[in-house]
Amino acid sequence: MDIILKGFLTGCVLSIMIGPVFFVLLETSIRRGIKAALAFDMGVLLNDILYIAVAYLFYNQVADLKDGDNNFIVRLIGGSLFVGYGVYYFFKPVKEEAHANLVDVTTSTSDYILLTLKGFLLNLANPLVVFYWFGVMTLGSEMSSESDQQYGLIMFLTTILITFFSVDFLKILGAKKLQPLVTRKRLIMLNRLIGIIFAVSGMTLIVQGLIGVLK
Repeated sequence: MDIILKGFLTGCVLSIMIGPVFFVLLETSIRRGIKAALAFDMGVLLNDILYIAVAYLFYNQVADLKDGDNNFIVRLIGGSLFVGYGVYYFFKPVKEEAHANLVDVTTSTSDYILLTLKGFLLNLANPLVVFYWFGVMTLGSEMSSESDQQYGLIMFLTTILITFFSVDFLKILGAKKLQPLVTRKRLIMLNRLIGIIFAVSGMTLIVQGLIGVLK
């Protein structure tokens, strides 16, 4: 129970962190409904599980990559992808008919699969997420008892993921409540805000990589 409580509290604290995926999640909830946003969030969750598995199976390699010279390449790739997403969202058009049919536009199974894939790929576009989970795993290892560290770590990470998804569900419900206030102009502004956040995040990664090389 102790490690579960620690995982829950850590998950709550980490859930407050706002990144580009957070805004896409809100936009999906507002424009396409709760089920669509949950499908998108499921893709993000699946990618988090993949990155956790990579960080767990290749713990030493991830540690070396995190502090090694190749860290710049990782940041450059992730930063470039984020800048590309930023440009796409900034200029993404919002059609009148899309706004008029704002409620329940996502109905087919293929739409939900594509949204899950979108969430997966969007999180995959940021390779630094594996370092994020590597740090969380290190924290979990320190919190777990030495006699049962592996089991404690699995429980810690599982609790964090469940907490993440639960908090995201509350975010989705909150965003859905804003739907009556949404206009085409506000949707355009939201797309541009998402674009700017992605672009700034991407440029930050690239600059951090350059600073690391120049040191």
